[in-house]
Amino acid sequence: MSALERRDPSYVAGALPLLKLAMKAYFRSSVSGMDKVPDGGALIVGNHSGGLMPMDVPIIAVSFAETFGADRPLYCLAHDMLFTGAAGPVMRKFGFVNATREAAHEILTAGGVTIVFPGGDYDTFRPTLKANVVDFNGRTGYLRTALRAGVPIVPVVSIGGQESQLFLTRGEWLGRYSPLRKLMRTDLFPIGFGFPFGLVPAPLNFPLPTKITTQVLDPIDIEAEFGPDPDLAEVDEVVRGRMQDALAEMSRQRRFPVLG
Repeated sequence: MSALERRDPSYVAGALPLLKLAMKAYFRSSVSGMDKVPDGGALIVGNHSGGLMPMDVPIIAVSFAETFGADRPLYCLAHDMLFTGAAGPVMRKFGFVNATREAAHEILTAGGVTIVFPGGDYDTFRPTLKANVVDFNGRTGYLRTALRAGVPIVPVVSIGGQESQLFLTRGEWLGRYSPLRKLMRTDLFPIGFGFPFGLVPAPLNFPLPTKITTQVLDPIDIEAEFGPDPDLAEVDEVVRGRMQDALAEMSRQRRFPVLG
């Protein structure tokens, strides 16, 4: 059985009420524009927020299932560590698959929708002073993935997740010497200030109940808009620019940190 076939719609449907309660009660999540996701394969591209416990995926997943039903396949490319031990089979039932380009291609060409966060850990551990900046760290592989599969990308932006604690630094200078560097597959050693441990490595703190607001933007057909052989750096700049404009508007509408 392939990783795609291990997703269990009945399992997703059964867990949905509890997941919805957690996202909407604790994080007061709200999502607009999910109906913009087109039929067939599509690559959802988002900014990533919240440190080691980003809530982007469960919030998007709940809204996606509410809009299209649990039977419509939604997958998320994930770090190998997510599949270790007893957690592995559970994660696969939810639609998590190992983050490879081949897995993404298989999903998209089969008519599935998958989520990718090009900025990865670099984005999710960005300092609080840059909380409302879309930063993919120069990565454009998501565009190659969409072009190869012939599917549109659907930009998604969220605000509030980076207020789950005070992120002070990505700790790149510490990460180079961290004994966990190979295990965690990251050169970062982020430092934050939060609950309950105060000033510590950011992953140790528990997220505050910050209000997270998410907006789905209009799909982008790369080839139709930029031609059959586009300059990926140019396309990436346009995609991030649209996301940044939307995030800036969401920031203007947000009245208070954490409270929303």
